[in-house]
Amino acid sequence: MKQPPAGTEERIAAMRVASIYPLYLAKVEKKGRTQAELDQVIEWLTGYSATELQEMLETELCFDQFFADCNLNPKARLIRGMICGYRVEEIENPLIQQMRYLDKLVDELAKGKAMAKLLRS
Repeated sequence: MKQPPAGTEERIAAMRVASIYPLYLAKVEKKGRTQAELDQVIEWLTGYSATELQEMLETELCFDQFFADCNLNPKARLIRGMICGYRVEEIENPLIQQMRYLDKLVDELAKGKAMAKLLRS
């Protein structure tokens, strides 16, 4: 199994949610999706409401704390496929896997996947 380069976990843990969220938003809006849809996907994965997410964006929270404090959706394990050259379901580090779950959901949203399928309903 292909493993991320050394130091990847530390870099991801230290990334601020506020610095990545605008990139996610630009990606989905470029493909005709909305901020409300992006927030819905994040809420499904993490349990954070749009209000809680906004507060986190304002406090410069890092991803390690973002995922440590969330209530990860039990259906997140149903997220499968390739992201950034890795099979999401095979990533062993929980933080990296959770981050890649989010990346995968954002990609699926941008590609026009129906919300019901995206949310593994």
